[in-house]
Amino acid sequence: MARIVKRAYTYRFYPTSGQADELVRTFGCVRLVYNKALEERTRAYAEGRRVSYGESSAMLTGWKCSDALGFLSAVSSVPLQQALRHLQAAFANFFAKRAKYPVFKSRKKARAPAEYTRSAFRWREGRLTLAKMDAPLAIVWSRPLPEGAEPSTVTVSRDAAGRWFVSILVENEIIPLPPVAASVGVDVGIAALVTLSTGEKIANPGHGRRERRRLAGAQRALARKAKGSANRGKARLRVARVYARIADRRRDYLHKVTTRLVRENQAVAVEDLAVRNLVKNGKLANAISDASWRELRSMLEYKAQGYGRTLVVVDRWFPSSKLCSACGTRQEAMPLSVRAWECACGVVHDRDVNAAKNVLAAGLAES
Repeated sequence: MARIVKRAYTYRFYPTSGQADELVRTFGCVRLVYNKALEERTRAYAEGRRVSYGESSAMLTGWKCSDALGFLSAVSSVPLQQALRHLQAAFANFFAKRAKYPVFKSRKKARAPAEYTRSAFRWREGRLTLAKMDAPLAIVWSRPLPEGAEPSTVTVSRDAAGRWFVSILVENEIIPLPPVAASVGVDVGIAALVTLSTGEKIANPGHGRRERRRLAGAQRALARKAKGSANRGKARLRVARVYARIADRRRDYLHKVTTRLVRENQAVAVEDLAVRNLVKNGKLANAISDASWRELRSMLEYKAQGYGRTLVVVDRWFPSSKLCSACGTRQEAMPLSVRAWECACGVVHDRDVNAAKNVLAAGLAES
């Protein structure tokens, strides 16, 4: 049965110099309002009281009327109010013990965003014009929006590589895929990104490893530049572009792999790996991060949910590599150096394929 969900479509765009200046001012004001509101809330929290969104909004009005912060009135008020709403949500998550205490936004580290609701932009015939701008954004429509879609929220951002993006939130009808009989177990790895219970191994392109020389050269050039100089800013941009290239290629590859798995299988079983703990291994940290296991699982989760598939997560302590998938005998030890082994029942196992088969069996038993 079809479902109506909200989905964000992200596109690159190329602002004019005037639009870029306006957006940079908006980003700075959003960051300032967020940090000042957080400062006031932190002060109140230390005194044992809480500040509501309404009180923060009243503070914003006072800041706009002051001489020191009167420039806040020069940008659209909607992104500033949205920053306060995001801060309110952050504190709600903190008080509910779902997240840590909110932190200040850094000009150097934070991705610059500005969120516009329906009252702060104009959408006509596929052309998007933001508040305080007299011309629509030059968006590269890499894929069409759903037919008849009307944006409810628009988020504009600029990444560390200097690229501009606009994320358009619309309501979209998702039709579940036709049911299939196949199910698959997935074992993630480094040499092979994914090993399936069918015996197939999907290679790990190692995008970070392939760009290592280019990245190292860009980082050495950055280290030689004087801090605060214009050349250092250019060198930093070159490093950021290499990182962006790696991330884009990795994300594109993961999308293709996860979409295929969800389309071809009714149920997908994966292990619940503690990636945060695994990257503490200094010898494997770079390889694990380059494989991006957490992002792969995240993609499987939302794609399975959206298209009517089942994703089963097997307990991380399940001994998938030590069990014989044929007879169920458990081996005493199985170091990482052992890539193939023979069970007492006479079956010779590929370590990863055997683990994927056990993950599938455990997942089907749980579901």
